[in-house]
Amino acid sequence: MLVTKRTSELIRLLDLQPHPEGGYFSEIFRSGCRVRYKDSLEERSALTSIYYLLVAGQHSQWHRIKADEIWHHYEGAPLQLVWAGTGVSEKRVLGPVGEKSAPVAVVPGGCWQAARTLGEYTLIGCSVGPGFEYSEFELLRASEKETREFRARHPDLWERVRAWAGNDDRD
Repeated sequence: MLVTKRTSELIRLLDLQPHPEGGYFSEIFRSGCRVRYKDSLEERSALTSIYYLLVAGQHSQWHRIKADEIWHHYEGAPLQLVWAGTGVSEKRVLGPVGEKSAPVAVVPGGCWQAARTLGEYTLIGCSVGPGFEYSEFELLRASEKETREFRARHPDLWERVRAWAGNDDRD
């Protein structure tokens, strides 16, 4: 993991803490408006938002939540974002507007996702609606049946993210 003067400054200025999936984060907004899913009686915040920082040598582990996530690129290198769900598989690069990148991507709720910086660091934001709740946060674990099924359905994405840990530069 490469922590530079700028990433140290971002961690301090934005009060970032280690995130369970990798990288650093700070919750910056939790709506006071309450909503609920049609199939639930439990209320939750209508919207939440975080800062999220990945530095070289880090990547977010495969994870999913029930709600939709909107990722926003703020600063630093582009971010490679991959996700997969039933019948869906996407690869995006978040960064300045260009032929191969855009500053925003939406990951539909229920999709497994992972991300990595394509440079020294990437600062992004992630807004979640309905709001994020840790009770719905899942990490994909190697021993779970879900992992075996995911690997069988999406072997290319599984291998791509596995390679990130070895700093493989595949697209």
